[in-house]
Amino acid sequence: MTYPILGALRVIESSAFIAAPLAGLTLAQFGADVIRVDLPGGGIDYARMPRMPHPEGKGRSLYWTGLNKGKRSVAIDLRRPEGRELVQALATAPGPDAGVLLTNIGTPWLAHEVLAARRADMITCTIQGNPDGSTAVDYTVNCATGYPYVTGGGSAQQPVNHVLPAWDIACAYQAAFAVVAAVDRRRRTGEGTQMKLALADAAFTMLSHLGVLAEAELLQQERPSIGNHLYGAFGRDFACADGHRLMVVAISASQWKCLVSACGIGEGVAALQRSTGVDLADEAQRFEARDAIAALIEPWFAVRTREQAIRELEAHKATWGRYGNVGELLAGDPRVNAATNPVFERIETPGIGAHIAAGSAVRVASLGREPTAPAPLLGAHTDEVLHEVLGLDSAAVGRLHDAGVVAAA
Repeated sequence: MTYPILGALRVIESSAFIAAPLAGLTLAQFGADVIRVDLPGGGIDYARMPRMPHPEGKGRSLYWTGLNKGKRSVAIDLRRPEGRELVQALATAPGPDAGVLLTNIGTPWLAHEVLAARRADMITCTIQGNPDGSTAVDYTVNCATGYPYVTGGGSAQQPVNHVLPAWDIACAYQAAFAVVAAVDRRRRTGEGTQMKLALADAAFTMLSHLGVLAEAELLQQERPSIGNHLYGAFGRDFACADGHRLMVVAISASQWKCLVSACGIGEGVAALQRSTGVDLADEAQRFEARDAIAALIEPWFAVRTREQAIRELEAHKATWGRYGNVGELLAGDPRVNAATNPVFERIETPGIGAHIAAGSAVRVASLGREPTAPAPLLGAHTDEVLHEVLGLDSAAVGRLHDAGVVAAA
């Protein structure tokens, strides 16, 4: 679902991969008119896996269509001067809710100063790899964060990359917020804003926010590689009698009490405290005693099926999570069900068919939701946008088509 919070705000997006398209998707989910510009035939990420099978060749990318829901699509040949002029004109078109560019394509002709020469209050948000403008992607940034050394039992000799593009995601949401902040500033002051956001900065600033940089600098220590244990408190996965696994977490005092009660390990915990002198009411000491605590809990899970364990954990209000694949998530989890969770719905995407899709994860009280529009076919809105935004008549648009400068779906 989408929310009409941003009203008539128009954002021109020229992008690829994850961070910039996800930022544009986020803005679209709050009502912005996000116009995505691509080459005719699609850019470098247009056919990225996974793809829907098609008998006549490559099917549509589920990745691309997932990131571009609710946007309008314009196909323009950016390699030609006439095409670049069109994109510059779209980006700098007049109006209080226009003049916003979101991009991760660092081309000189989309530089802020070039666009600001045409519109003084221009807002640009450029996502980069590294702060010096050099290339980086999520994986080449993540390897420097130290996390692959501690993820899943990783080490310096055998680092383990996590598969979630976490820094792309963090960067995207920062970019969307920055655009909204710049628009608010322009409404108050009349001034434009040039913004640059590096993927590496999104990652390394988060290390600061989470205390990881200070830990290395001030305490001269690195995070240990502890497998599936939770760092700094108690939390771990356990095997049930039927081979399924559950994750339990006890960070707060309340969560710890609930877990002890659910697993019936009160006497064992008391004995452990007497024999070791640790105070398991303290989360840091629970972390230090994690292996001993796990040894108390393992037998409880070992004689219960997953469903039996879940019922007892829930009865004691313990904090737990179920391991499963995406198919299992779709089949049985009410949190990913259009009938029980309003952030999901079923949509029909051209070239793909009917499927579950997510709107904004934010649920806004007292504000009507609008259905999520599926990702358009490439160039589906070319003629519409050129007429509406630039005022080109059908003859002018036809000439651009004849010259191969633009394309339509």
